[in-house]
Amino acid sequence: MPDALDTELLERWTALAGPASTRYGKKLIRAYREPHRRYHTTEHLAHVLDVVDLLEAEAKRPDAVRYAAWFHDAVYDIAIDSHLTNEERSARLAEAVLHRLRVPADLVAEVGRLVRMTADHQADPSDRDSAVLCDADLAILGSDPEEYRRYAARVRDEYRHIRDAQFRPGRVRILRDLIDRPAIYRTEHARELFEQAARQNVTAEIERLTR
Repeated sequence: MPDALDTELLERWTALAGPASTRYGKKLIRAYREPHRRYHTTEHLAHVLDVVDLLEAEAKRPDAVRYAAWFHDAVYDIAIDSHLTNEERSARLAEAVLHRLRVPADLVAEVGRLVRMTADHQADPSDRDSAVLCDADLAILGSDPEEYRRYAARVRDEYRHIRDAQFRPGRVRILRDLIDRPAIYRTEHARELFEQAARQNVTAEIERLTR
């Protein structure tokens, strides 16, 4: 039996893609429920979609951003032995599914571009759809400190096969790249909501990792 979140997500997917798309929505939800995931789960997907809704007015093509949110972590396997990144594999999956659903070709191309962009979250602020998707994906950084610690612990658990001696410096590089930017968030609304807390949380995690 699907739980309440699965049901809510499927309703959101069919509202976006239409009732004929239900089987694809179910497959996506199952992907986010893969047992090796700890953070990149249906809860993360729902949170990203919520923030996309919150930032919708700043997007040029909100539906493209929503489709990209659905697919951005559809493939997530950090142990994968492939020359293709998870983001590339997720983008190709998005393009294949949306073509089958007869989504207009220009929208399919935009969704693929947005998913690929989440590999480094280097969105130009003038690229409004990328900015909204990036900000939604990184919104967790601006949560309250307790929730942030849970997020960080779940990310660490996803990399449980990697020793601390390797994980810590890699994680610190990623976090320092974020706080070295003029702003973590690209949209004005996200900066108002999340920037200060995100900088405090990221700085605190760096301090914990470098003790």
